[in-house]
Amino acid sequence: MATSVEKDQRSMAQWLGNVPDKEAVKNFVHGSGIDLLDLRFDINELKTALSDLRQTTDFTAAAEADSFGALAVTRRPGVEVPTANDLSGLYWLRADDRYQEEPREEAVNEAAFTELVPTFVGTYFEHVHQELTARFPIGRMRLLWKDLYNCNSWHRDPEPRIHVPIVSNPGSLFVVNNHCTHLPADGSVYFTDTRGYHTALNGGLMERVHLVAAVPWCPTE
Repeated sequence: MATSVEKDQRSMAQWLGNVPDKEAVKNFVHGSGIDLLDLRFDINELKTALSDLRQTTDFTAAAEADSFGALAVTRRPGVEVPTANDLSGLYWLRADDRYQEEPREEAVNEAAFTELVPTFVGTYFEHVHQELTARFPIGRMRLLWKDLYNCNSWHRDPEPRIHVPIVSNPGSLFVVNNHCTHLPADGSVYFTDTRGYHTALNGGLMERVHLVAAVPWCPTE
């Protein structure tokens, strides 16, 4: 019978014989909780719209200490200044070694966010909003900015999200439960089931900017 030492030596030899794939990590890899929609947008139009927006708005300036910035694209009709909760909303996490799930912040009525913020009217972002709302119920839509070398909390949300990456890099990754992949900024539109535990991280040398829309939809059987 093999000893513990021999078993570990055989395992190590097997592991070292499997050379890691250095190319696939820069692409999107389908997995449970992360998938592609058929819908696509013009990435050049998205980048131009973002560049134009930055001439008048600096949503990175409002970033908190965790280097995470959010800018509302939709709002509740007549609400000109979003609350901090409007930009975040209810989520759950297990914050410490008790492993106990706890809620943070207050629930947001996603269905109430029906109005495009005037800044985005007439821009390519309005086109994106129109295409999404033609397909699904869409709640809050936000531009989310993430600084380099940064990670969100490991948490879950009440509803899934749609991600449209605008600025990205190979070190920018999205994780849902145990599946991790890069979401290239090439006009693709990604479904992320953020009802499961997830995080976004940016391990690259440049910022990450995603257009993110909540999907408050429970299909009937």
